[in-house]
Amino acid sequence: MKRFKWLLTGSLIFFMTGCTLYGYPPTSSGGSSSMSEASDIDSSTYGVGMDSDASMDAMADDSLSQELDTIIYFDFDRSELRLEYDDLITAHAARMNTNTLLTVRLEGHADERGSREYNIGLGERRAQTVRRMLLLNGVSPAQITTVSYGEERPFAYGSDEESYQQNRRVEINTVN
Repeated sequence: MKRFKWLLTGSLIFFMTGCTLYGYPPTSSGGSSSMSEASDIDSSTYGVGMDSDASMDAMADDSLSQELDTIIYFDFDRSELRLEYDDLITAHAARMNTNTLLTVRLEGHADERGSREYNIGLGERRAQTVRRMLLLNGVSPAQITTVSYGEERPFAYGSDEESYQQNRRVEINTVN
């Protein structure tokens, strides 16, 4: 019985702590907010509102249910994003802006050429490039984490240009 009380108390504390993490957005007056102030909040910033017709239309949009490519490739020894990936980044950003609870991990990779330390840095620069593009498209920084694996997790094993091209990438992995 004692364990049950501790479990119930711990669960209640955990639940209440979790509820306070995603509280209401701050108001300009610092005090309690009125209904008119709450209606001025942009629902795309804080998630889909129950009374927002536009956000319900966005949820019904079939373009959000389609699968997007999750790999972005880079040129040799470069961390600049190719123009061909602008639309893909925009599509990922739109999906993340519609679902503000969606978080992604950007994993930067490099081919085997170069030192281990250099490739870790290059993978990080590549992941940060994709992160910056998502942020420029309105994604919240809290929705994005980055990690660099450098040359440690190759997609293709080999020492030819085709293998190198497949290993110079950033993978966009959905965390939740």
